[in-house]
Amino acid sequence: MLDSSFNAKLGDFGLARLVDHGLSSPMTVFTSKARKESDVFSFGVVALEIACGRKAVEPRAEESKVSLVNWVWNLYGRGRLLEAADEMLNGEFDKNELMCLMSVGLWCAHPDHNLRPTIRHAIQVLNFEVPLPSLPSQMPCLFILPHRQLCPTNLNTLGRARSQAKQPQHQQPPMRLHCPKYL
Repeated sequence: MLDSSFNAKLGDFGLARLVDHGLSSPMTVFTSKARKESDVFSFGVVALEIACGRKAVEPRAEESKVSLVNWVWNLYGRGRLLEAADEMLNGEFDKNELMCLMSVGLWCAHPDHNLRPTIRHAIQVLNFEVPLPSLPSQMPCLFILPHRQLCPTNLNTLGRARSQAKQPQHQQPPMRLHCPKYL
């Protein structure tokens, strides 16, 4: 939890439990390292949980609704974002505020941590101080490949494997491939 100056007041409430409930960012799951972008992701998921009145992961839901982020992003892309609103609200809410909350939730939960806002920027959008972000109509899919040191075999264009020279011991970031066509 953060105070009004965004200073941490509560932390480490069981990171392992976050993974089980869909609150951890993809990079945190892959690298086992939490970063400030991971907190932004979690903030976005919690915002969506509040707006939609459901958990981040609903294993018993129909397939298209298991992942809250995927389901809401799908509705966003079809211009039907308000269909994700919590049914308990009975339509008694400010449409602009709820659309803003869900859009910021999606932005914060963007699969690519480099495209997530800072918490300060997200709050400015929620306060209507700056315009809503423009998000892609389909949720981008982020493929994370292992470090080259972990995967020393490379496939060439003919499909034959060749051994790669041992990489230097300095840390390299994982390679990323984006595929917005899927998910």
